[in-house]
Amino acid sequence: MTNFEAAEVRRLRTEEHLSVREIRARTGLGRNRVYELLRGVPPSERTRRPNAKDDLRAQAVSLRATGLSVPEIARRLAVSRSTAYLWVRHLPLDRDAEQERQRRQAHSKAMTEARWSAHRRTRDEAQAETHAAAGRTVGQLSDRDVLLLGAIAYWCEGTKSKPWRRDDHVEFVNSDPGLLALFLRFLELSGVDRATPTYRVSIHESADADAATEWWAEQLELPRDRFQHPNLKKHNPATARRNTGEGYRGCLVINVPRSRELYWRIEGMIAELFRSVAVRER
Repeated sequence: MTNFEAAEVRRLRTEEHLSVREIRARTGLGRNRVYELLRGVPPSERTRRPNAKDDLRAQAVSLRATGLSVPEIARRLAVSRSTAYLWVRHLPLDRDAEQERQRRQAHSKAMTEARWSAHRRTRDEAQAETHAAAGRTVGQLSDRDVLLLGAIAYWCEGTKSKPWRRDDHVEFVNSDPGLLALFLRFLELSGVDRATPTYRVSIHESADADAATEWWAEQLELPRDRFQHPNLKKHNPATARRNTGEGYRGCLVINVPRSRELYWRIEGMIAELFRSVAVRER
């Protein structure tokens, strides 16, 4: 390969716009040699074959010039990302264009927020009024009220015996501090103080179990020495979990030892509540 050959082949391509076949006929060089010498030199429009996607390619280049990213171009033109990338890879995204695109997106988001802000404000005010009115119906709870509420909460969230597997024992699991505080008050009215149960945090292994344990102990005023080793749930990366971040503290498990009689009392209260409701319906 000589410099003269390379220069001549490139000249024939760029100045005379010859095809590979025509360059071979002119120079006598082999096909592979011509292709090697033309590496990096685009074919002329005269020699290019028509392509059904030429219009899409042109659109991709135009969209790139406006600052759109490869995924956005692919979505607009209904082509794969790899195809869109091949069409515009010679056009790196201009930083100013990218900043302009981000500015337009931020402006659009601000306009949408402004459009709905009045609606949200009206909705939030109505919600606050409803909360206040509903809260006034609660009044001062008696010990009997708390016992009934605690029994109902347990029947919804606690461990229950099955006809085929008796397990008359009180264990309550939840992630809501308010509901857990209600159940602890129920236990106190039932003669079980907070130093009697054992406590355990059930949480995903990707979270900070020790920090969650400290938080629950402080939030509910529980004796730290009654906490058992946390139960770590295996993390599945394929699952799109939303219970993550600093606010995620797992569930608290409250286990009451020697609680068979207490379980029976809960069963009795629930049975009477159901019977009372059924009688009124008649």
